[in-house]
Amino acid sequence: MNAVTRTDFHFDGQKSVYHGKVRDVYNINDELMVMVATDRISAFDVILPKGIPFKGQVLNEIAAKFLDATADIVPNWKMATPDPMVTVGIKCEGFRVEMIIRGYLTGSAWREYKNGCRELCGVKLPEGMKENQKFPQPIITPTTKADEGHDQNISKDEIIAQGLVSKEDYELMEKYTRALFQRGTEIAAGKGLILVDTKYEFGKKDGKVYLIDEIHTPDSSRYFYAEGYAEKFAKGEPQKQLSKEFVRQWLIEHNFMNEPGQVMPEITDEYAQSVSDRYIELFEHVTGEKFCKAQGTDIVARIEKNVKDYLNSIKK
Repeated sequence: MNAVTRTDFHFDGQKSVYHGKVRDVYNINDELMVMVATDRISAFDVILPKGIPFKGQVLNEIAAKFLDATADIVPNWKMATPDPMVTVGIKCEGFRVEMIIRGYLTGSAWREYKNGCRELCGVKLPEGMKENQKFPQPIITPTTKADEGHDQNISKDEIIAQGLVSKEDYELMEKYTRALFQRGTEIAAGKGLILVDTKYEFGKKDGKVYLIDEIHTPDSSRYFYAEGYAEKFAKGEPQKQLSKEFVRQWLIEHNFMNEPGQVMPEITDEYAQSVSDRYIELFEHVTGEKFCKAQGTDIVARIEKNVKDYLNSIKK
């Protein structure tokens, strides 16, 4: 399988590299970030043992399109995409919270609701809701941003009280989150999709708040198909969706949720290819464009050359 699961480059001016769950992030002179979207895939806070071909390209290209499509709402970190799997942008000091916004009761929120929870991250939830039901208004349910392990749900009041984010910055992030979700919802509707929930990350540079990282990708967002939504909801049937949730469901069916004593099921080449096909399908639905597989057998060498050429070009 021709998938990139790790990079270890050494660029001019490189100060550090951070290997996240999915991305390898290179710090160039504390000024720029070179973010490589690898083909790693994670679920339940664990990286699966096999990469998914073209997944990194899918994520990087969707994120780049949505960063460009929302640049009028909030300044973002993106400067260029010198390679199909790479974005280079402004290095910001990231806030230690993720802004999760939910338009529908599904996923982990539904699991908590089903178990009797009626308040999520300080937000009171109506009684009598059903799985996949639309909220009267989208709700923001932030989490702490953990380097390892599980992110933790947290309320706005707790974030401000703990000094994780100032009141002024948090309220600006809230405003941006709602506006971005509205824009994403409108774009998705034009493609026959429902943007169900998503997460945004923000950072700060020279006193200014920026949108950072990826947005509206299958790893950070959940989409339903609009056609058939109402009928399936009325019958209590699962929604047809475009997101990484199908990988989580496959793991659950194979008795893995990253709990003590559980063993990761084997990821066969056939299964990895099927996941790759789903990601490409998702790209085409979300963007309305045909996916063009990047060429080249030595992907790592291609990435290194393209990034070095770009970094040299902006020195001149």
